Amino acid sequence: MSTSKLEQLKSMTDVVADTGDIEAIAKYQPLDATTNPSLVYKAAQLAQYQELIKEAVAAGNSPQAAADYLAVSLGKEILKIIPGRISTEVDARLSFDRDATVAKARQLIEQYAKFDVDPDRVLIKIASTWEGIQAAKQLEAEGIQCNLTLLFSFAQARACADAGVTLISPFVGRILDWYKQQNPDQDLTGANDPGVQSVSRIYNYYKQHGYGTIVMGASFRNTQEIEELAGCDRLTISPALLESLSQDHSALERRLSNDGNKKLDKESALSEAQFRFESNQDAMATEKLAEGIRNFILDQEKLEALLAQK
Repeated sequence: MSTSKLEQLKSMTDVVADTGDIEAIAKYQPLDATTNPSLVYKAAQLAQYQELIKEAVAAGNSPQAAADYLAVSLGKEILKIIPGRISTEVDARLSFDRDATVAKARQLIEQYAKFDVDPDRVLIKIASTWEGIQAAKQLEAEGIQCNLTLLFSFAQARACADAGVTLISPFVGRILDWYKQQNPDQDLTGANDPGVQSVSRIYNYYKQHGYGTIVMGASFRNTQEIEELAGCDRLTISPALLESLSQDHSALERRLSNDGNKKLDKESALSEAQFRFESNQDAMATEKLAEGIRNFILDQEKLEALLAQK
């Protein structure tokens, strides 16, 4: 049998599982795994995680502490079956508080250390607000590696590169959602997909200017978006789309490549005023970032309510 598209993709891109389901991660054997409050909340409702729930409730002196404990203990279990790293998210309610984000990130790393997990195997996931990016800059200086999520704009990507963050998660499907709503009759498939175009632009900019920040496309709506970004540093993919790729044995063409072209000089860092102005001018990014933070907060509160009942 010919090689599946998933195996072909793994030969040119590091594949990450976008799920908290340990069984799905074991099945598709990704390099890394990434979770968020929505995925932890879903995992918390599955029968196989009830022992972890009991441990979290016993260990945490509040629903918030129990939620942190659960996220870390779930991450610890996932790390047993992947060779790479787990992304664990800072409470989205701290998205506009730099110092509180730094403190929470340190707490999560300390919690992992209690489970004998090396900090090098953890990425602290933070929303790509100005405050979140500046928190990540501080954390990276301390040796705590960060994954900047809810990234929709080029301004966010530039600021993350300026801050020297380890990895960014630019969203693809949520960008497509916004443009489909605005332009329902427009062809937004394949290379016309604005989410694909956004990640391609960021990837090429980083490579041309010699930034070391890893680009990990996220939030996919279909396998076509994934195929259009084949060759990206990393892609984080849901189990349903991993399954589709594993069942498709047609040829996969590399779309993105760090081809070693002459590097351009790095541009001067964005100031806070420039970042906020450019973000304001991008209606899609402004709306989707705010919506994403609100939704993560909702799922965080649902998770805490579930733990409080226990």
